[in-house]
Amino acid sequence: MDAPGLTFRFDRGTLLLDWNGTPDLPPEVRALLPHINWDERTHQWRAPAWRYRDLILSVHRRGIPYHDAARAFQPLDLPLALTITPRPYQTEAVVAWEQQQRGVVALPTGAGKTILAVLLIERTQRPTLVQVPTIDLMRQWQEILQQSFAQPVGMLGGGVNDLQPLTVATYDSALIHLSQIGNRFGLVVFDECHHLPGEQYQLTAIGSLAPFRLGLSATPERSDGREAQLYELCGPLCYEAHIDELRGQTLAPYEVETIQVEMLPEEAEEYATQRARYTAFLRQERIDMSGPDGWKNFLWKSSRSAEGREAFQAYLAQKRLSLASAAKESWVWTLLRRHQGERILIFTQDNDTAYRLGRQFLVPVLTHHTKVQERQAFLGGFRSGDYPVLVTSKVLNEGVDVPEASVGIVVSGSGSIREHVQRLGRILRGRPGKQARLYELISRNTGEQFINQRRRQHRAYHRSR
Repeated sequence: MDAPGLTFRFDRGTLLLDWNGTPDLPPEVRALLPHINWDERTHQWRAPAWRYRDLILSVHRRGIPYHDAARAFQPLDLPLALTITPRPYQTEAVVAWEQQQRGVVALPTGAGKTILAVLLIERTQRPTLVQVPTIDLMRQWQEILQQSFAQPVGMLGGGVNDLQPLTVATYDSALIHLSQIGNRFGLVVFDECHHLPGEQYQLTAIGSLAPFRLGLSATPERSDGREAQLYELCGPLCYEAHIDELRGQTLAPYEVETIQVEMLPEEAEEYATQRARYTAFLRQERIDMSGPDGWKNFLWKSSRSAEGREAFQAYLAQKRLSLASAAKESWVWTLLRRHQGERILIFTQDNDTAYRLGRQFLVPVLTHHTKVQERQAFLGGFRSGDYPVLVTSKVLNEGVDVPEASVGIVVSGSGSIREHVQRLGRILRGRPGKQARLYELISRNTGEQFINQRRRQHRAYHRSR
């Protein structure tokens, strides 16, 4: 007969605990177990799967006999097939992460986050799931891992359902398959981990019992302050390096230049009219848009009357005029000619502007509407030089590797510091003799200047024009 003790089982993203086959945990044992709750629906003690590490360590340290029937993985021999010489900051990041075997590493785009993950996968020697936000990134990671470990790498997402000891999945697919895979991996790598605190994506971390966790992001901070939840689910921020620290070394030297663009007279007149209508409503309703609840109050009050709805339409009109001013097109043409022969990325805030520029200058456009095969053809043509210019709204903000790009033109964007860092990062991957330049086109004397000022708070602007 088995010795008395505690048993852990995995159940659809949670842990079930029983004592000798019954749910009746001795009170003295129950008092020593953090994070467990009584489930009235099934009459069992249950805990979120992500608490697996804490619970196992707790019973082990206290000498409580237990049987682990939850984990469905074993250590895995993962020798590297490539010789990797890490850069000094990558070595520092490895050491920092290994102290707790959990945590978030913040490195700029182009600084080798994927190589860092490869090094830690090899050192951890556990089946590993890498979660990414997009299909493009999934395929990129799969190729790198396959080269690094010379073994099959599975994928979950984009119509592929191939589970291997090393697997890359989109966050969406990981969520769908969570009940089947939540106990199959010892290490989970969350790429672009700033997505993790989202209402749905956080479940991929909560429902996994992986004791080893690595979060990767250039900008883990969130505008809603929920990075605290990221650090709870993934581990603390254990290492950070900044763009300005690596410029001219790992990353290409760069300059950021803001260009004030004079709107066309008819645009400026229409902008002033719409702006006045919008700001008059703010004054009338005493709405402080700089306050934490300014936007929420504006939405609520503008929805309550015809005058408010007109003010909201005026807000949209003045914003559209400043972000997509026709006068910016002549500047785009000037910059295209100035950097003829270089690889250029043009960024816009919206799809309409992206497609308009694509038609105007006869260059490929990438948006979330672009089909997968067409996207791959455009990116392949950009890398080969067949397409020296690409226009994109947001799909190149994150993750896609375009090391050939050396010039970025931001026609329009949000005030998000993350977006700025991501766009800058697209052109910073180091190459011999490379000098990167990012241009920001700002409509003079408009609210877009305030958007630019918010972006310029980031230290990446230091020593830039």
